[in-house]
Amino acid sequence: MTNANSKNGLNRRDFLKAGGMGALALTIGSTGVIGFGSKTLADSSVNPTSGFGGYGPLVPDPKGILDLPKGFHYEIISREGDLMTDGTKIPGAFDGMAAFEGANNTTILVRNHELSGGPAFGSNPYDANANGGTTALVVGPNRNVKKEYVASSGTIRNCAGGATPWGTWLTCEETRTETHGYVFEVDPQQPENDLSKTPIKEMGRFSHEACAIDPSTGYVYLTEDSNPSYLYRFIPNDLSQKPGSLQKGGKLYAAAIEAVTDPSASTFKTGQTFNIVWKELDPHLCREDAKAQKCIEFSRLEGAFFQEGVFWFDDTSAGDKKLGRIYRYVPHTNTLELFYEGNDAREMEYPDNICCTPWGDLWYAEDGSGQDRIMGITPEGKVYPFAANRLSDSELCGPTFSPDGHTLFVNIQSPGKTFAIWGPFQRRNSARAREMSYAAPAHLAPQVSEKVAKAAEAQGMSVLEAAAFERHGVKMS
Repeated sequence: MTNANSKNGLNRRDFLKAGGMGALALTIGSTGVIGFGSKTLADSSVNPTSGFGGYGPLVPDPKGILDLPKGFHYEIISREGDLMTDGTKIPGAFDGMAAFEGANNTTILVRNHELSGGPAFGSNPYDANANGGTTALVVGPNRNVKKEYVASSGTIRNCAGGATPWGTWLTCEETRTETHGYVFEVDPQQPENDLSKTPIKEMGRFSHEACAIDPSTGYVYLTEDSNPSYLYRFIPNDLSQKPGSLQKGGKLYAAAIEAVTDPSASTFKTGQTFNIVWKELDPHLCREDAKAQKCIEFSRLEGAFFQEGVFWFDDTSAGDKKLGRIYRYVPHTNTLELFYEGNDAREMEYPDNICCTPWGDLWYAEDGSGQDRIMGITPEGKVYPFAANRLSDSELCGPTFSPDGHTLFVNIQSPGKTFAIWGPFQRRNSARAREMSYAAPAHLAPQVSEKVAKAAEAQGMSVLEAAAFERHGVKMS
């Protein structure tokens, strides 16, 4: 490359400044493995300690609860059965969770409780005979709980949900009856208000799992924990993105692919890209409508997260080996892609809740057999463990980072425990998060010619970066 100002002569720095979209976003192959309990873990012993590829091997917890890499620490900040600030017992079945910025350098956590039955544990419930709902914790900068209280109540099986860009939590019911199976908006600053017990009925009546919002449009993407399950999109009538705006109604759609006779996602292969068509649904009979219109049928959808223009979601028991899949939907191109498929339980076993780290990696919490883990995938396709739950009969759920990125909060479902985890986390890295958005699907190694490889060496860049240049139309040779 001789002319740094021409399209075909961009140097490495110019390319990255121009958008970069994946200069480091191609895979480098599989990891090795090490033994761990009833399953084995991706080998992190060769990983750098920078966090870009993992934080090293997990160190056995002498308390037998949670294994973490060297240099990381945890504290259990809330336990099922203890007392909240008002003397109410903390309900069990901890699940999905989100973190919001509070006053005086505090973090406000909103936590789901995946409970059914009754009676309600709050004072202003949606249904007095249902004991699901949410609680909130105000956590100080030194990770001490300053206040803990009921945020909403009277719902059923509050499994997951999603944070809104305007500071509220969408808690989702994982059930489907005549009066339940909805999404509710919870404002942790105004607990148990009327908003928290108003179902957003036009967002669909189905066995909800998680949801995530595209901040550029205000559209809501939702997953369904059922078999088969469908991928939904809700377009609000009111796009002002304010508390209560979603209750003003909107239209519900499900994803479909035209010109396919078999709507099952089981035939998808890693790296395949599909153009999506969104079919409008009756929100009260959305499952029936989606099936009739031959919308895409997934195995059992779970986690959802939106970051840097991409909606990520996972299918917990999909794939040839039924170990799970991670999908990527890009709204601005309206394309769906199978990003990663679990082919080895050492790297993935039943992914559930997912989140993106402040430095750009994708993390998923497992809900499989034996000791569940929090696993990470880098833009380069490296898979690594971050945490392992030694309480083998209970899942990890609700991973969420504090607004400053210094603390990870996560739950063990039963008996319920909320953890604060801190240590040498990488700093926030928006450029790396964008790389994840455009990363090549994991385990698809780049193919470059010898000429391109030599050009890369001459420019002082890796073959991965050179492949990314070629992929985005910048000729290296």
